[in-house]
Amino acid sequence: MKKKLRSAITIFIIIAVILLAFFLLKNKEQETSEEIAKCIGKNSILYTQLGCHACGSQKELFGESYQNLNVIDCWYEREKCANIQYTPTWVINGKEYVGVQTIEKLQELTNC
Repeated sequence: MKKKLRSAITIFIIIAVILLAFFLLKNKEQETSEEIAKCIGKNSILYTQLGCHACGSQKELFGESYQNLNVIDCWYEREKCANIQYTPTWVINGKEYVGVQTIEKLQELTNC
């Protein structure tokens, strides 16, 4: 009986460790690297607005690397947003891209 219990506990621990490792690796891959975010930020402007749900979704894609982007919040800097109708809006090479953009798409557009 004790042997079966030990085996069950061992199997449970192994499965827990595998699931934890998978979860941690998955979350790490989802966050954008600081280097990529710096490159995107250098080659674009992101217009957001306080209270914009889609802007929050865009921010989540970058995780902690969001701070490396060139962001203008139209709630606080309205004078800089005269031509911006919707947020989030990315301006890259003079063209506007409205809505949440994937990291891959932003990398393609900014050559990062």
